[in-house]
Amino acid sequence: MTTPADVHDVRDPELPGRLLSAERDVLVPLLRARTDADFALPTLACPGWTVRDVLAHCSAALTRVVESRFEKGVFSPESNDRDIAERARWTNAQVVDELERGMTEAGPVIAKAGGALDVLALGEWVHAGDVREVLGEPGAYAGAGLPDALALLAHVTREKEHLSLHADLDDLDEPLRLGAVAGDGPPARYIGDAPTLVRLYSGRPVSGAAYELAGVREGELNIFG
Repeated sequence: MTTPADVHDVRDPELPGRLLSAERDVLVPLLRARTDADFALPTLACPGWTVRDVLAHCSAALTRVVESRFEKGVFSPESNDRDIAERARWTNAQVVDELERGMTEAGPVIAKAGGALDVLALGEWVHAGDVREVLGEPGAYAGAGLPDALALLAHVTREKEHLSLHADLDDLDEPLRLGAVAGDGPPARYIGDAPTLVRLYSGRPVSGAAYELAGVREGELNIFG
């Protein structure tokens, strides 16, 4: 993975859809091969939610995007709980079917939104990592979609004017620039692998990971908190 640091300065409207499609091609077959008991497993990243709950939340959010349903309070904790409850009588296969449709059809809608929904695509990819981790599957917060996820993370943090950070990643030739352009002081620094960086920016557990972080506390990086 040799993504140069400067490719993230301009938004690529196709990036969110490409990320969702790549994850769909891996995640959906994995889920269709799993038993009902696997869907009932508790998740570590989303306390109180099972694997099925996470998937129902993801499929509902993407369906809202596809159908352009953004009523007041959408994506709030209360709205998320309602979406999950509305799917309580669905089979696991139906939840996966809706997720597959959403991951296929949401990309063009997100592309036309001018960046307003980019963070949702990134969040869906992170949730797929949550599920992979619980199921003991490789590629949690990594895999083939990682370069696009990093590019999207860089863009989202830039647009949010998040704190400035230079990440020296194990498998990138140049530092990855995240957040706003540094002001008078130096940017924060991260040294480590890319999946751990994704965990930090999404508020996921990083216990046992080897990395260095300077100029910022872990909790300050979370863009979903």
